[in-house]
Amino acid sequence: ERAINAINPGVNVVKYKTRLDASNIMEIIDGYDVIVDGVDNFPTRYLLNDATVRLGIPVVSASILGFDGQLSVFKPHDGPCYRCLYPVPPPAELAPSCGANGVLGVLPGTMGLLQATEVVKLIIGAGEPLIGRLLMYDALSATTTELKVRRDPECPICSREPDAIADE
Repeated sequence: ERAINAINPGVNVVKYKTRLDASNIMEIIDGYDVIVDGVDNFPTRYLLNDATVRLGIPVVSASILGFDGQLSVFKPHDGPCYRCLYPVPPPAELAPSCGANGVLGVLPGTMGLLQATEVVKLIIGAGEPLIGRLLMYDALSATTTELKVRRDPECPICSREPDAIADE
């Protein structure tokens, strides 16, 4: 907050001293133009997906583990949602925590920089945001791979009308 206000004192930083959960997510995210997802667990990531689809808010999502990062933009009605990419959470043995597996120290900054770029593109309407595409970054080889992600016509969330999505 201090760093942001030092650059631009007109910015209003809104803080939430609460854990994001099903009882408060709709109230907290309603009214935002874009959500930047740095969530560190699968239940909250799915909860965020469902709420943003329901409210029609795009999400710039990044995840990291070890030396690898993933980035995508989930824009309701313009492309797939997180559940189209990952219908169910992976088994625990295939998704170790960052604490157990470790993370290259600069990787959060690298992926955060890429997220910020996607946010700017969405806000100003320029370029080609990563809607319907998954960017995978391998820090060890300094390479990226891009995969197409298609909307699942049977998706339990984004294939439904927003009012039909229950608070789950």
